[in-house]
Amino acid sequence: MQNLTQDDALTDFESREIMLNDVAKKVFVSGCGPAVIVMTEMPGISPHVARFARWVKEAGFTVYMPSLFGRDGAVPTADEGAAVFQRVCVSAEFRALAANESSPVTRWLMALARLAHAECGGPGVGAIGMCFTGNFALTMMLEPAVLAPVLSQPSLPLNEPAGLEIAPDELRAVKERLDRENLTVLAYRFAGDRICRAERFAAYTKALGDRFIGKTLPDDAANGDVSPFFAKHVPYPHSVVTQHLIDEAGQPTMAARDEILAFFAARLSPR
Repeated sequence: MQNLTQDDALTDFESREIMLNDVAKKVFVSGCGPAVIVMTEMPGISPHVARFARWVKEAGFTVYMPSLFGRDGAVPTADEGAAVFQRVCVSAEFRALAANESSPVTRWLMALARLAHAECGGPGVGAIGMCFTGNFALTMMLEPAVLAPVLSQPSLPLNEPAGLEIAPDELRAVKERLDRENLTVLAYRFAGDRICRAERFAAYTKALGDRFIGKTLPDDAANGDVSPFFAKHVPYPHSVVTQHLIDEAGQPTMAARDEILAFFAARLSPR
């Protein structure tokens, strides 16, 4: 069993340097079958994020896990994680505080989805964002290859509980596509999450109607045994399928994981 308290060497993933849109990023790739883009939460690809990526792989998909920030595979200290957060907040690739804007890094991620679809085939690509990257899977719906978007505790913009981290014209285009192709967006949060609050899910519902399927888990479903960064800086239920997931049968977080895997299977299975 994987030790989630120690750094993960990620040796079961192929580490690839992928150049897209004149920008090179490291991407960890593993598995076979249709592609799923797994975007890490803050402060980086932790053992918990890697565990979720392995679950996706074991469900029959090829995982593409881009390194977007932090030390890959690390269990950072509270201070190290806070330093990563501060750097990312001022990075030109991300829009941490601005509502009604999409982070520029989503353009690179859409290009990654196109590449992954070309490499893996199938009807299309799945994408899940978590926390800081939570909304990215929605913007990625501007790329036709993306068919199965999952938003896990989407946290941006940080300073507007009802704000949406996507440009209005892009949001309209996504809604039109969802209606035209009969697609849906799956999203999760904990009831007591102080970053991804109920106002955000209400805003998604207002914008996307019944195309947005938002699910709220009770706070007592969250795992209290978390890494130092989360213990100090995120002292409330937040990470549905990673840090706060309870890896036991019958747990609501495990049910959420299984729903996500079934969502990918339903959308990405050959037709």
